[in-house]
Amino acid sequence: MFDFDPASLSRLQFGMTALYHFLFVPLTLGLSFLLAIMESVYVMTGRPIWRDMTKFWGKLFGINFAMGVATGITMEFQFGTNWAYYSHYVGDIFGAPLAIEGLMAFFLESSFVGLFFFGWDRLSKTGHLAVTWLVAIGSNLSALWILIANGWMQNPVGAVFNPDTMRMELTSFWELMFNPVAQAKFVHTVSAGYVTGSVFMLSVSAYYLLKGRHLAFAKRSMIVASAFGLASALSVVVLGDESGYSVSEHQKMKLAAIEAMWETEEAPAGFTLFAIPDVQNRTNHAEVKVPWALGLIATRSTDTVLLGIDDLVVKAEGRIRDGLIAYDALERLRVNRADAEARATLAAHADNLGHALLLKRYVADPRKADDAMIAKAARDTVPGVGPLFWSFRVMVALGFFFIGLFVAAFALSCRRDFSHPLFLKICLWSLPLPWLAAELGWFVAEYGRQPWSIDGVLPTFLAVSSVSVGQVLFTLTGFVLFYSSLAVVDVVLMRKYVRMGPAEALRPSHGAAVAAMPAE
Repeated sequence: MFDFDPASLSRLQFGMTALYHFLFVPLTLGLSFLLAIMESVYVMTGRPIWRDMTKFWGKLFGINFAMGVATGITMEFQFGTNWAYYSHYVGDIFGAPLAIEGLMAFFLESSFVGLFFFGWDRLSKTGHLAVTWLVAIGSNLSALWILIANGWMQNPVGAVFNPDTMRMELTSFWELMFNPVAQAKFVHTVSAGYVTGSVFMLSVSAYYLLKGRHLAFAKRSMIVASAFGLASALSVVVLGDESGYSVSEHQKMKLAAIEAMWETEEAPAGFTLFAIPDVQNRTNHAEVKVPWALGLIATRSTDTVLLGIDDLVVKAEGRIRDGLIAYDALERLRVNRADAEARATLAAHADNLGHALLLKRYVADPRKADDAMIAKAARDTVPGVGPLFWSFRVMVALGFFFIGLFVAAFALSCRRDFSHPLFLKICLWSLPLPWLAAELGWFVAEYGRQPWSIDGVLPTFLAVSSVSVGQVLFTLTGFVLFYSSLAVVDVVLMRKYVRMGPAEALRPSHGAAVAAMPAE
């Protein structure tokens, strides 16, 4: 049940703004590299059709990029407005990659976007090609630093708690940067963006082929999209395996919840293809499993045991009790900074301090918690099993669908066979599916981390600002209305230029060239 408290509403607000923002990010990532590929062909061949293809898809990229910027900026402001204690507690660490993203990647990307649009007749062919590649690289660097920040939330490495400042402080920038969770998330996320861009181009090209319009343009676009999309879709699945392995290493409860694995199984554990999770009775109905599959994917071995939810709850209870020792030492230090024994005790048990903070949901002083409170706090470490179980499976099913779609598109493109109306309609109808898969992926990543804002370090309910329910409801409503308006504007503009077609969209400077394309 959803609680109408500031923490829950702030989570909903940030989740909504993030989901809106990520409607634009994957298409930016995918189209940026597709533009660079097409312009590279233009520079190598000198054929004007490839220049006009780059300009047309670039116009759609520009619309999407502008919307992404508008929705992304407000997300960072929320760390101050809605998550003030989070910003205070971990800002020294979390702020570093965000600052680098803004100063290096975003400035690079947005500066060269302007040159991309206005430099066609002012730069040489190779100069403009360099600009296009820098736009693509800048887009991916932005994703890298954002995902380094997010990866630290999932696996907080290279940082320690300083009792003198009552904050987390960075100890190793390199550990932060090369966090295995962040690196796995980066390659998986950008590959998903490439799939999104490829499906978008494939769908629009299929639309033109079904209408019998701009055939030379559509066929070449479909060839590029099918080849790039196939490589990207295969990468998503392969790199998804790496993400699964990192989750099994660093977020065992998330993995158990995704699999609805209530009890620990003998190694290697089986993968549940289908089940109806029964959260109340902590069991699954109508379960269909693939033996050994989960153990091999998640642990890459046949003898490593994956703990079930029940055993992980017991383990969490032990960490809470150990964390209480650290919490007591911290309170003694706050009274007497010179207490060497308390400082040593805190250092020995600091890894579990965050688990003791889970008790603050039920009692102001965790040291006064009874056994029932401790047991309840341990159960709070289990995220929503049902939503995670189904979201993950729909996402995976879509991933394999994209592989099949691009295999078919690539095979037909190799034969220059574009005369299959049913397949073209499937391409067209598939347009929204990569966005669905991407949003489900983020839902699994973020919802599966709960109840933590920083996994094992800071509970979400403690990270919120001192704001009222009314204030958050007001801003939440405003964001939903504003972002919904932007989404509508984006769809209307995209639809307008797609229906207009490259000949009209590129007038007056290059409309004649596109109109003169051969109708193969």
